Amino acid sequence: MKKLALLTSGLALCTATMAAANDGLVTEMDNPNQWVIQTGDYKNQRYSELDQINAENVGDLQVAWTFSTGVLRGHEGSPLVIGDTMYLHTPFPNIVYALDLANEGKIKWKYEPKQDPDVIPVMCCDTVNRGVAYAEGKIFLHQADTTVVALNADTGEVEWSAVNGDPSKGETNTATVLPVKDKIIVGISGGEFGVRGSVTAYDINSGEQVWRAYSMGPDEDILADPENTTHLGEPVGADSGTNTWEGDQWMIGGGTTWGWYSADLDENLFYYGTGNPSTWNPAQRPGDNRWSMTVMARDIDTGMAKWFYQMTPHDEWDYDGINEMILTEQEIDGEERKLLTHFDRNGLAYTMDRVSGELLVAEKYDPAVNWTTGVDMDPESDTYGRPAVVAQYSTEQNGEDVNSTGICPAALGTKDQQPAAYSPKTELFYVPTNHVCMDYEPFRVSYTAGQPYVGATLAMYPAPDSHGGMGNFIAWDNVNGEIKWSIPEQFSVWSGALATAGDVVFYGTLEGYLKAVSADSGDELYRFKTPSGIIGNVMTYMHGDKQYVGILSGVGGWAGIGLAAGLTNPNDGLGAVGGYAALSDYTALGGQLTVFSLPN
Repeated sequence: MKKLALLTSGLALCTATMAAANDGLVTEMDNPNQWVIQTGDYKNQRYSELDQINAENVGDLQVAWTFSTGVLRGHEGSPLVIGDTMYLHTPFPNIVYALDLANEGKIKWKYEPKQDPDVIPVMCCDTVNRGVAYAEGKIFLHQADTTVVALNADTGEVEWSAVNGDPSKGETNTATVLPVKDKIIVGISGGEFGVRGSVTAYDINSGEQVWRAYSMGPDEDILADPENTTHLGEPVGADSGTNTWEGDQWMIGGGTTWGWYSADLDENLFYYGTGNPSTWNPAQRPGDNRWSMTVMARDIDTGMAKWFYQMTPHDEWDYDGINEMILTEQEIDGEERKLLTHFDRNGLAYTMDRVSGELLVAEKYDPAVNWTTGVDMDPESDTYGRPAVVAQYSTEQNGEDVNSTGICPAALGTKDQQPAAYSPKTELFYVPTNHVCMDYEPFRVSYTAGQPYVGATLAMYPAPDSHGGMGNFIAWDNVNGEIKWSIPEQFSVWSGALATAGDVVFYGTLEGYLKAVSADSGDELYRFKTPSGIIGNVMTYMHGDKQYVGILSGVGGWAGIGLAAGLTNPNDGLGAVGGYAALSDYTALGGQLTVFSLPN
């Protein structure tokens, strides 16, 4: 703790510099004509104030221009637009393009890192990347091989680089980074290889490591204060990151951090979730396995944890908790509160007080969810905040080498990383979801560094006794914990949503459709089929007094891994190949940006 105190004192000396760096990026974010961060803003709302395209005229949209990325595999994330330049990324090999919007999209520069292709086999669920970030005149890329690179935004020249992990141990990256104050905060992938998750802050100008916080381990590793870091309002106590693990299993415990990050600058906190514990066989890791499957609130300057909330103790189904935390200010019981809303893989949507970590709402956002009857919401109960597990669907209780059938949702969750959007006009969240169930058979597995450490065989299929498809796009009321409307889809909705002041919500489908629907009713207003399945995130910007909507198509990701990697065994792709086998009847590989606008 003495080391942390010294670190905090040193950081305090740099407050003025931090504020200046932060103010510049916030000003850029506040300009709705640009799209300067993958999540739209620090609150992760994915909402645009632009309304030139609206519910009355969106049906007239047409393709304005396109750009081929030259790369196959799954295209997640979105472009950024800063001024007259668009910055576009690809999956492995993680090419970055700078396109001149004032000169018909001419390529200003191209950065193509030289990475060892041996990283590909240790990337779970496709070679995706969720995009670049911008701050302080630099473009930040976190490569598949975990190298964090700062590129000059004007020239593409490398200004600094830092290695964040070791692919030979299974550490890779698929996520974007969070530029906040004078730091770049990055996560790590590799839970299926026994990687111990962490978040790391690097100095935005030098690339020097400032702090690192692990998901599990001793207090000094997880940057938790036994007395002041809380879980549901109570101090976590000493050794909270080790005492629910057997022996030293926490050292290969998973809890990786490959999702989205949000920040509240007034509270000086950032928020993210941790992934599944390793292995997928729950019998090999008795205990709650803290702090996997956890919402974390940490101090931006020091990384010290303010509060934790573990959603799925002793996860038995691979329900990673890495999905985005969306920050809002809304009224609950007559009181305006700072809220955090999180749609977890486990099928429960959580509304929390983001300052205190108080749990306010925890409800199923897909009626098919059956592994739990719900969360204990009584603060006086010994099981407060815990989900009640249904024995029939407990892979732990059913035992090793037993195939537990009919579990909903499947391991890819009721929602995976594909981000939801929020409209302050409607106070509704627009959520892309998976309507998928699974069979799950755990088996004993041994750990070898750099080798898969999974320990389960899965099969996936559409939720039974429903509309027959594998997805829904829903509108969610986070205060009352209820679905307002739902649009059935044939396949999972693996695209990030966008809400706009024009009362339109956009999303993409795995078949390749960009769709626009009414923010109020969900009625479809427009659709266009792009060249490949969409797992990218919709974004919008204004240029030359005209609003544009952009989307990356390029099928892949976990749902599309069969197509992306040419797999045919139904159990491959951790069960997704068989579940999404019909996808090849509707789309094929190909990376492309498609940009839409209204006619002149």
